[in-house]
Amino acid sequence: MPDLKSQTPTQVLDVLGRVCPYPLVLTKKTLEKAPGGTLLKVLCDAPASAEDTIPKYCEKQGFEFESNKLEDKGLWEIFIKKP
Repeated sequence: MPDLKSQTPTQVLDVLGRVCPYPLVLTKKTLEKAPGGTLLKVLCDAPASAEDTIPKYCEKQGFEFESNKLEDKGLWEIFIKKP
């Protein structure tokens, strides 16, 4: 299976400028409404959310995910595949 970040996302969620817990809350709500097979791309600039809470949530839910830090832009792209 190719990398998640090399696939075209079904949906993009922009949580730039939001601080914990909002990025996680908005990611959860978006994934709850999304159909199975959705590839969600989350744009996040909150380190605690991008490096801790969102990955932990994905692991707990059994979602495949990939995080890509864009150093030059100061943000993360988090790709989450809903089974």
